[in-house]
Amino acid sequence: MSIVISDKVLQTIQMSDTELLQEIAIMLFEQERFTLGQASNFALMNQLEFQRLLASRKISLHYDIAELREDVKSLAANDWR
Repeated sequence: MSIVISDKVLQTIQMSDTELLQEIAIMLFEQERFTLGQASNFALMNQLEFQRLLASRKISLHYDIAELREDVKSLAANDWR
């Protein structure tokens, strides 16, 4: 699905297309509809940049034990040391 947002709308809300993508990503992340990885990809940022953006707005990460286990498993599978 594609959504076209006109330049006029962006001018009205005084945002660039990148800023709008970031706002949507933050909103969906806060609602727990996006994971951190999904949100950072949608915002066209790497995860560290997106985490910094969240931190600048005092938005905490949703990170539980299951996600930690998945990350450890992924690191082990990729022979991370």
